[in-house]
Amino acid sequence: MELLRLVMRYAHLVGFALLLGGAIAQYLTGRLRINSAMLWGAIVQLVTGLVLAAPLRGGGDDEPAPAKLAVKLVLAAAIFAMVFFSRRRDQVSQGHFLATVALTLVNAAVATFWR
Repeated sequence: MELLRLVMRYAHLVGFALLLGGAIAQYLTGRLRINSAMLWGAIVQLVTGLVLAAPLRGGGDDEPAPAKLAVKLVLAAAIFAMVFFSRRRDQVSQGHFLATVALTLVNAAVATFWR
């Protein structure tokens, strides 16, 4: 079970890298649009996050707080919605694009700093 958790954590980090890296690469082109790396990153983040939150760890002090999981789920769902429903547009507004990046960074900060 520990191996599955580690593989899911690794995939979760790859999803983060796809989402943030795709956004940075797209921002540097000067044309703000949702690219496929961002879409796949959001999908991977949401799916692996749900798997990681599954109550299969056996309890104890290593369990994340339910409030933390709820906050991360809301952030991940918002990021996914922002990416998924804007993926076919030729260009998105700068505010929308930067909000997607900001929410991605906030989600990572919640995962890192909330104990």
